[in-house]
Amino acid sequence: MKHQYSIVIVLLVAFLTTTSLFAQCEDVTVASLTNPGPFEVATLTEADGIRNGPDYAGATIYYPTNATPPYSSIAIVPGFTAQPSSVEEWGPFYASHGIVSIIIGTNSPFDFPEARAAGLLDALETLRQENIRATSPLEGALDTDKFAVSGWSMGGGGAQRAAVLDPSIKSVVALCPWLPSPSLDHDIPVLIFSGQNDPTAPPAQHANIHYNETPSTTDKLLFEVENGNHSVANTPSGANGLIGQIALSWLRLNMEENDCYCPLLADELLDDPTEASTIQTNMECAPIILGVTDYSHDIQVYPNPTQNVVYVNVATDVFFEIYTTLGQKLLQGELHGATKQIDISGFSEGVYYLKINNEAIKIVKK
Repeated sequence: MKHQYSIVIVLLVAFLTTTSLFAQCEDVTVASLTNPGPFEVATLTEADGIRNGPDYAGATIYYPTNATPPYSSIAIVPGFTAQPSSVEEWGPFYASHGIVSIIIGTNSPFDFPEARAAGLLDALETLRQENIRATSPLEGALDTDKFAVSGWSMGGGGAQRAAVLDPSIKSVVALCPWLPSPSLDHDIPVLIFSGQNDPTAPPAQHANIHYNETPSTTDKLLFEVENGNHSVANTPSGANGLIGQIALSWLRLNMEENDCYCPLLADELLDDPTEASTIQTNMECAPIILGVTDYSHDIQVYPNPTQNVVYVNVATDVFFEIYTTLGQKLLQGELHGATKQIDISGFSEGVYYLKINNEAIKIVKK
């Protein structure tokens, strides 16, 4: 279901809540989306006692050794005729950021998307079993309500189909997905990567159709990499590292329900990146601002974007506040008279929110 990521705070606990929100979001920055992340990573295979799932052939679990559980998890499957090694860089990347990852092989290299969907769901069952296996280092460490699926090419098509088959999945990351005539009636938030020059799964025949066929009520994001080929999203290093940053933020937002990542995605990572040839999304983010209850455009602010000064068209004298996208208040004051203006020349370039009369207006400093 499409979300409006807003926060309404009861005045009685305003001060404590504001402090908590700022503490929660202050570390949510593009700089924190490193490759690798801050945690050490270890692996588990069937030789270590993990379950041998009947709907896939072989698996490797990547997990953090020095993070704090419970962990969210993601299952990943490769594409047609491809081996797990084709997507294996995703495993340690996610695990180094505290997300357990299981990368599976397929019973046949020629398995089509439906079989790969079954393999992904079977991999999630392996994670559930690992959470209760007495000798596993992951015993009791997994949040089995926070699972995601991902895959490349036919595996990406399989990830979309897995979301249709299992509504408990919290998120999908489809890597240059291949699935003709898709039936994708699900409400699981889906991130789709594609390559502009993909000869195997041309976006016009696959990724774009996947985006359009996913219901409009489902949160979705399509990121097409300029001049990208079919393997442009096989690693988190793709598109100068933007692939990994967007995927990690998407999982934090939708699988782990951390609203701090919505403005990070919308206002920073997706703000006209040079690596993208096309971006489509129906994401709706509201800033994390104390006491804001409305995000309309009834108050006119111009010029917007601006370099120095914004003028505010409002009939009465008003009190204003300016916040960052993550809720930090930078400026406040009163606006009087016929010509009401605010000087933001000292701000860095970026997106800010002007709060007036419990309404928030997005302003851009260039």
